[in-house]
Parts: sequence; structure tokens; C-alpha cells
Amino acid sequence: MNTTSETPSKAVRRAGELAEEVFHPAALEVDQADSVPASHLNLLADEGFYGIAGPAELSSLAVEEMTDAFRIVEVLAGACLTTAFVWAQHHNAVMAATHSERPGIRETWLPRLCSGATRSALAMSAAVRPGPSGITAKKVDGGYAFDGEVPWISGWGLTDVLFTAARDADDMLVWALLDAKESATLRVRRAELAAVNASRTVTATFDRHFVPEERVTGLVPLEAWRERDPATLRFNGSFALGITARCCRLIGESPLDAELDARRRDLDEAPPEEVPAARAAAAELAYRAAGALTVATGSSSLYRDRHAQRLVREAAFLLVFGSRKAIKDELLGTLQRR
Repeated sequence: MNTTSETPSKAVRRAGELAEEVFHPAALEVDQADSVPASHLNLLADEGFYGIAGPAELSSLAVEEMTDAFRIVEVLAGACLTTAFVWAQHHNAVMAATHSERPGIRETWLPRLCSGATRSALAMSAAVRPGPSGITAKKVDGGYAFDGEVPWISGWGLTDVLFTAARDADDMLVWALLDAKESATLRVRRAELAAVNASRTVTATFDRHFVPEERVTGLVPLEAWRERDPATLRFNGSFALGITARCCRLIGESPLDAELDARRRDLDEAPPEEVPAARAAAAELAYRAAGALTVATGSSSLYRDRHAQRLVREAAFLLVFGSRKAIKDELLGTLQRR
């Protein structure tokens, strides 16, 4: 894919229309709800947004440039972070099915994932973090047994499958599409979050949970996955850009507009080794922009029916979501110096 785009594509324009007509007007209600409305996710599926990471022939909204995908995430996150957060987890499964060389994966899963008929959550943090894996994979007859705990899975009850990574004794990541259902070997407990609580985030415990061979999408060495990590970090950076953009819009013209453009450009153009610093700068700007919006709004920003208080909490959430040591170090340095 190319990495630049001069004018918004059809998909980006349509995301902007849905953001302003549907998602932003409902954002405060969703923020206080128990769950993202099914109607929000159904609308994104009907409009083709569940297939943007898949092949063009399976999506009514073909995305030819990476920046289009980044902009779509940014626009939707700036309207309703909770809705965007649940929807965004899905695309890892789409990309895995698109590129899988395992028999039957592409044929069985890809059309359903791209249409949104089957929706995926993401369960990978425990397997890819530094140190011992929180979830292990052991080869057994007919597949694998997954054991351990995944501390963060969003979209429980809103998704059909968990795109899950577990690590074996040789530091090989076993990726699989598992049914998102509780059982004797898969138990979950709901987390109560200060922001994006309607994402229905859970901690999941796997107890020798059997994974059939035909559900495994691929085997990836841990080090090879880490080499790809900057792309994930860039993608997640669009959440912070979206929060900043919404704050700028609510504040009105200010120096933050130029900073937003600069942070977006930095993320788009950063070489892999500089992506963590660019991610940190985007998160710091979102936090600062939300603070500026709170001050500009005044004491009424503390009311639960004001966007300022929601955006402050969401900006704080993005200071720690999808983080890495390099991002944390950059953020701490920046926040402690200011």
C-alpha cells in the first residue's frame, strides 16, 4: 500500500458522515451505557467498515492507502472512542485470515469477517509482552491446549470470536480464532473502567482450553512479531489523534490545531524506531487538549452530560492503552518536564 493520500477517500468521507450524524451525538449516552449499542456496530458492518483491512473484492469500501485506514480510525475515535475501540479490534483477525497459509482459514473465515457477519475481539497482550507469557500453548492431539490469563479483551458479548495469541515453549506465537463463549475451560470476569466502559472489557482465564488445529490461523516467532509491532503502534496512535481533533473542534481555533497536524505527520512519517516516541507525543497532546477543553468549558465541564469530562477520561485511558516501555518512558519524561 502507499502511505500518503492527498484527498479523503470515499471511505474516509463516509466515516466522517457517520461520525457527525450518528456516533458523536450518541457519545455521552454510550459513555454511560453498559454496552456499545448493537446498532452502532451493525451500521459499521452494513456500511462495509468491517472489511477495510481485507482484500478489495470482499469489501464495499476498498482502502488502498494505509493513511486512509489511519484516518478512519481517527475520525471514528473522535466521535465515540468506545464504539471505535470495539470495532478496531476486529481488523487483526481480518488481516490474519487474509494472509493465512493454513488450509481453509481464508475460505472459511475471510468472507464472514469482511462482511461483519462474524466479528472478532483481540486477545494478545498476555502472549506478546516481555518476560514469561501469560498464556501458553501446548501441542496436543488435534490441536493445542491454551493455559493462562489474558488481562484485557474488549467487546465481550459484542463479538463472535477471539483472535487469540498464546506462546509455546519455543517462543512461537500460536494465533487462533476461538469462540467467544464462556465454558468450563474459558472463564471471564468483567472489568469496570473509568473510560470506554461500554466496550465490555473482560479478563479471561484459559484452563487447558482446547483449540482445534483448523482454528489456528498461523504460527509466528515472537521476535518476528515484535519486528512488526511499530505498525500496530501507529494504528493505535490514531485513537489519540481523534480525541485531540474532537477537542480542537470543540475549543475552536487555537495553537493546538497546528500541533495536531504535526503529530499526525510525525506518526505517518516516522521510521519504525521512532514510532514509540511519535505515539507518546500523540497521547500527550490528546491529554493536554482535553485539559484545555475542560478549562475553556469552565466548571460545567464537570457535569456528566458534557463532552469535556468524557474526553479527559478517554485521553487518560489512551496514556496507557496499547503502551510499551519505550512509550511509557517517553510519556513520563514529557509529563514530568512540563
